Amino acid sequence: MALYAIGDTHLSLGGSKPMDTFGGSWEGYVDKLRSGFAPLTGEDAVVLCGDLSWGMSLEEALPDFLFLDSLFPGKKYILKGNHDYWWTTANKMYAFWTQHGITDFELLHNNCRFYGETALCGTRGWFFEENADGHNEKVFNRELLRLETSLKAAGEAPKLCFLHYPPRYEGYICQEIVDLLELYRVSACYYGHLHGGSHRLAQEGRRGSVEYRLIAGDKLDFCPLKVLD
Repeated sequence: MALYAIGDTHLSLGGSKPMDTFGGSWEGYVDKLRSGFAPLTGEDAVVLCGDLSWGMSLEEALPDFLFLDSLFPGKKYILKGNHDYWWTTANKMYAFWTQHGITDFELLHNNCRFYGETALCGTRGWFFEENADGHNEKVFNRELLRLETSLKAAGEAPKLCFLHYPPRYEGYICQEIVDLLELYRVSACYYGHLHGGSHRLAQEGRRGSVEYRLIAGDKLDFCPLKVLD
């Protein structure tokens, strides 16, 4: 029994954006995901840190959901990435998944989940590139509220945080998010979003009282990282 995490599967099984075209570690990434998840059992769980599918709607993303669901029979905790265009309301997502026999997906969104005594907290987060895309303070503040809602829901339990965007990056820090992680005594933060040459710019290891780790799929060679026994 163990908890794992991975982000950025970027599946396109029913679409036209297979990531194999980028070469390198992306070549054969679907098969790598099958192999990477093969040791997991129904007693295990995984946090999927966003950018799961290139589908533009729930219907377009269905082959990718079915693939993720088939990888192992345990719980999959899902948070939103910046490329999850299929994302809609929680009620619509749960109804769609149930309709198609997918019962092991649980959202990590405005809430927390528990793995044993440990609280799993998280949200999409914020990154400096959002400003270049025309996003504004309102969106940023909403992400901060979602993260704090998640952390408050955990109460006094030990906390792990899962984000899509990196809260730290070479030459950049999202101070408001880092401050929340420190305030609520988060022990470790796992994030994705960074690919290829950007891996070397990730800030990993202990910063303050929080341990940071990049878990983008291509960084892990598509083998989910065990984060807790």
